[in-house]
Amino acid sequence: MMTWVPFVPELFYALMALVFFGASLAKKVEPRRLHVWALALSGAGLLITVLCARQEGMLFFDAYRVDLFSQVFKVLLSLGTFWVIFSCSELKGINERQHAEFYFLMAVCNLAMMMLVSAVELLTIYVSIELSSYCLYLLVSMRRKSDEYVETGIKYFMIGVTASAFMIFGISLLFGMVKSTYVVDIVRVLPGVITQPAAIVGLILALSGFFFKQALFPFHIWAPDVYQGAPNQVTTFIGTTSKMAAAAMVIRFVGFSGGESEVLIKLLVVLSVLSMTFGNLVAIIQKDLKRLLAYSSIAHAGYMMIGILSMTQRGFASAIYYALAYLVMTYACFMVIMRIADDGSNLQIKELAGLHKRSPLLAMTLMLGLFGLAGIPPTVGFTGKFLVFAAALEKGYLALVIIGMINATISLYYYLIVIKAAYLLEPARPYPAVAVDPWTRYLSIILVLIMVYLGVFPDQFVALTEAAAKSLL
Repeated sequence: MMTWVPFVPELFYALMALVFFGASLAKKVEPRRLHVWALALSGAGLLITVLCARQEGMLFFDAYRVDLFSQVFKVLLSLGTFWVIFSCSELKGINERQHAEFYFLMAVCNLAMMMLVSAVELLTIYVSIELSSYCLYLLVSMRRKSDEYVETGIKYFMIGVTASAFMIFGISLLFGMVKSTYVVDIVRVLPGVITQPAAIVGLILALSGFFFKQALFPFHIWAPDVYQGAPNQVTTFIGTTSKMAAAAMVIRFVGFSGGESEVLIKLLVVLSVLSMTFGNLVAIIQKDLKRLLAYSSIAHAGYMMIGILSMTQRGFASAIYYALAYLVMTYACFMVIMRIADDGSNLQIKELAGLHKRSPLLAMTLMLGLFGLAGIPPTVGFTGKFLVFAAALEKGYLALVIIGMINATISLYYYLIVIKAAYLLEPARPYPAVAVDPWTRYLSIILVLIMVYLGVFPDQFVALTEAAAKSLL
C-alpha cells in the first residue's frame, strides 16, 4: 500500500477547497450550480471516507495516526458536512457573492477537523484546531445584514483566541514535563508525573481549547450568541460537525492521564455537573429556538463528559456513541429550523405554532429530535444516555449519574415547550405552509428511521464504538 492512501479523504477535501477557491474568483455568480457542485463533492467525500474507514497507518513522522477511532469520527465529520450542504439550497442568509467562499471555508474547516482527529502530536493538533477555528470565525461573520449581529463575530473571535492562548501555554507546560510533543510519549510519561502541579495545569489548559469548541462550562460564553447570530446553515455546522471533532480530541486528551490524577478527575466531574446544570436551567427561559439549542449543547457536553470520565474502553465507547447520537438528533432539529426559516431569519418558539398542520413530517422530525435530546425511549438519545450512565456506574460515579438523571428530567420541560408549540398551540396570525421538496422529505424520513433504529437496535453500532475505543487505548 502506498503511504499516502490513508490520507486520501483529507486530500479530497483539499481538492474540494481548491475547486471553490477557483469558483470564488469568477465574476459571474451562479448559486444553484455552486450548490450542485458542493453537494456532489461532499457526497463523494463521504463515500471516499467510508471506503477508507478500515485504513490504518502512521504518517508525517508519526505525527498523524490513522486508526479506527479517527476514521469513525472522520465518517461522522463527512456525514455532518454533507447534511449541512444538503440544506444549503436556499442560502438566503448569506450574500450570493459569498456562496463560493462559504463552500470553500466549509471544505477547509472539514479538512482541518479531519486532521485534528488523527493528529497525535501537540503542535499538529494546535495548528489543526486553529485552522478550523478561523474558518468558523469567518463563516459566522458572513450573515446578510450582519450589522445586527456584529458583536457575534467579535465575541467568538476574542474568546476563541483567548482559549487558544491558554491551550498553547498548556502545551508548553506538558512539553516541559514530558520533553516531547508526541502523544505516545505523553501517554508513557505523563501518568508518572501527573501528580505534579505543572503537569495537571498543563493538561487542563491544553484541554481548554477543546472545551471551548465543545462549549463545556465555563468555556461556553460564545455559544448562545454565535448560535443566534450566525447564518442558520453555519449554526447547524457548528452545532453538529464541529462538535464531533471536539468530542474526539477531548476523549483522546483525557485518556492521556490514565486516571492517575484525582485532582484532574475531580475537576472534570465539577465541570460536567456545572455544564449540565447551567445549560439546562438557562435553556428554560429561552424564546429563540437556536439559543435554546445552544444551551442544550452546553448541557450535552456535560453528559458526554460523564462517559469520558470513566476512562475505560466502555466509557470511551459510550462517549463515541453519544457523539453519533447527538449529531443525528441535533441535525434533525436544525434541518427543521432551516426549512421553516428559509429566508435566513431566526426562528422563535412561538413561530412553530400549528407546525403539525403546516408540515406534519417536519413536526414529527422535530419532535423525535427533541425527544432524543431529552433521552426519551425508544430514541437514540435514550440509548446514548443509558450507555454513558452505565459506564459511569461501573466506575462508582453514582452521585454523578443521579445528577445527570435529574438534569435530564429538567431538560424535558423546555423540550416539551417546543413540542407543545408545534402540536398544541394555534398561531396568533396565519403562517404560510412550509414548502418541503422531495429530497428534504426523504431526508426527514431517513433521520426519523435512524433515530428510532439506533435506539432500538444499537448492538452493531455499540460494537463499532467499542472497537474504535479499543484502538484508542
